[in-house]
Amino acid sequence: MEPTDTQEATFELGIKFGSLYHQFAGTPISPESAPALAAAIESAIENQPHCREVTVEMQRDAIRDAIEPDVGYTEFTGEFAEVEIVVEYDGIEATASMAMDEGYPRMELLEVE
Repeated sequence: MEPTDTQEATFELGIKFGSLYHQFAGTPISPESAPALAAAIESAIENQPHCREVTVEMQRDAIRDAIEPDVGYTEFTGEFAEVEIVVEYDGIEATASMAMDEGYPRMELLEVE
């Protein structure tokens, strides 16, 4: 059975989020470097097929709170970013987000048109 265009679009969202999380988890981050990492994440994910838009909003206060005073940085995890990704696959647009939900970076399908 062939997947529908809607299934393909939502699959593409899963690929984008998997790539984002596993490519960038562990990257050193500080409040000062957060905007540059957000831009790098957006650029890297937008390069993937069918990706129309990526928005990464870093949680700089959470990053600041996670830094040990004598270290100066922490490692990037999903708790430090809110992300929205839009893909378009054969006329189907699908949007998903990642945000903290009860201590877990939940990736959620928001809309399919």
